[in-house]
Amino acid sequence: MPLLPLGDAAGRTRWTIEHEGRSFAVFVVGGQHYVTDARCPHNGGPLSEGWVRGERELVCPWHWYRFDLRTGRCATTDRHELGRYPVHERDGELVTEVPEPAPVRSWSEILRAHAAGER
Repeated sequence: MPLLPLGDAAGRTRWTIEHEGRSFAVFVVGGQHYVTDARCPHNGGPLSEGWVRGERELVCPWHWYRFDLRTGRCATTDRHELGRYPVHERDGELVTEVPEPAPVRSWSEILRAHAAGER
């Protein structure tokens, strides 16, 4: 799994980082760093433009879907879950551990999987 540096917060409480064509959102809440997918799983809203309510609830700016930053669970519906990635300190720098990107599938592979009831 690749380790991505979070970079310096420089007073920010939310920002995005990029890696191999993928984006991740970083949030600092109460001194704790959280890393999630950058796009809302509901309809692709830019989560780093959302807001954090309370100690850990992330609200998407497009349709107000609410996610728990600690677990990724959606409070709005059980149909969506937010990807979350662990944060570690390595050599004095904060990094996140993200999975390898999913293999690119052809349209025929996607349609066959859909017909079989797979994702």
